[in-house]
Amino acid sequence: MIYPTRTAIWTAAAGAPATLLVALMVPGRWYAALAWPVAVLLATLADALLGSRPAQAALRLDVPRTASVGAPVEAAAHVTIAGVPPARAQLLLDTGPLLKAEDGDGLWVDLHAGKASAAIPLRTVRRGTARIARGWLRWKGPLGLVWKQRIVPLDATMAILPDIRPVRDRGAQIFQRHALQGLMAQVDRGDGADFDALVEFRSGMDRRAIDWKQSARHSKLHAKEFRSERNNQIVFAIDAGRQMSEPVACLSRLDRVVSASLLTAWVALKLGDRVALHAFDSRPRIASGLVSGAAAFGELQRLAARIDYSGEETNYTHALTTLATRLTRRSMIVLFTEFTDLTSAEFLVRAASRLVETHLLLLVVLRDEELESILDRRPRNADDVTRAVTAAALLRDRLMVLTRLRHLGAHVIEAEHDRVADRLVQGYVDLKRRNLL
Repeated sequence: MIYPTRTAIWTAAAGAPATLLVALMVPGRWYAALAWPVAVLLATLADALLGSRPAQAALRLDVPRTASVGAPVEAAAHVTIAGVPPARAQLLLDTGPLLKAEDGDGLWVDLHAGKASAAIPLRTVRRGTARIARGWLRWKGPLGLVWKQRIVPLDATMAILPDIRPVRDRGAQIFQRHALQGLMAQVDRGDGADFDALVEFRSGMDRRAIDWKQSARHSKLHAKEFRSERNNQIVFAIDAGRQMSEPVACLSRLDRVVSASLLTAWVALKLGDRVALHAFDSRPRIASGLVSGAAAFGELQRLAARIDYSGEETNYTHALTTLATRLTRRSMIVLFTEFTDLTSAEFLVRAASRLVETHLLLLVVLRDEELESILDRRPRNADDVTRAVTAAALLRDRLMVLTRLRHLGAHVIEAEHDRVADRLVQGYVDLKRRNLL
């Protein structure tokens, strides 16, 4: 494909006043007025014939096989232009909906002997299999009057998986910070509900732990030592409905809570608890069995990668009732969701009221920072006042729903999008140490 540049268009337009002036002053020589546009046209044709042709250009693209959602990645582009190659060329990729090019206007590369290699910065925005089907390669002719462009078919694919960078980067640190079981088991003695050992009573121990019968038998004070319970059932129930697919800071709510759930699941597996994954929108979509052991984390990661984005409304009654019937013993249900209207919130409250009768419910929601910013912003006109009043009403309704859930006995975590993982792990550890599981 060959088409004129802005230089050619402005050059042709610049001769319009002189052409008009010649036609007005010398009407009998009107054909002389065509000299300028004809000259520009001939120069443009000559520029199109000179230099490399579009058919002489080639492009090869190398991308990573896998990447985490929300993470920056680099694609290696290798450009080759035969013939009389230009000094520079511009490259643009058809990234599709799962990837976003950091340089949306295209990347300029400098060619040496007709070849160039460059790293194209990309960012993953959604999970799935990203396909780069084609790329655009263009350069200017020697006179700078035409663009020479070639559309190069490509076949580059990349699997975009849930973000487990927090597990790799902060998992061990969080585990050590809380001195969890499996690394420092002696710290857990004295906490929990499972009997561990009978030891001689020492100053500072809880007097309620004294075993008076054994103390009388040994003529010394002895106390019971306990340890944290293991083999608890933790179920991560993830709402994948329409509202969870909305972006927060360029990444969907769904991807952010999936990452937080994977980090907490890794900690729970290391603690010896059993973990399951449950995803739903208008009906249950994924319902895994309970797994245990750190080796089972890979299976949870594969299941989390299958949680798809949905445009359907969430049916809390159907999804949570189905989940409750599958659980045969008391479990901790970590529910990730989002609500904006009181109608859907009412169904959530009703479903939660039935769950808390048997299970421990931990509700996780992301703070609506957009509404809070509208409320904190100084109004400048009547429209800003209307937005602020509406935002205040929505936040008030949200607070009322969360308060009702707390009164029912559910535990609620409302966190910023970049702190939800740490807050969730902290909440899980606190509930475990309080023996509420």
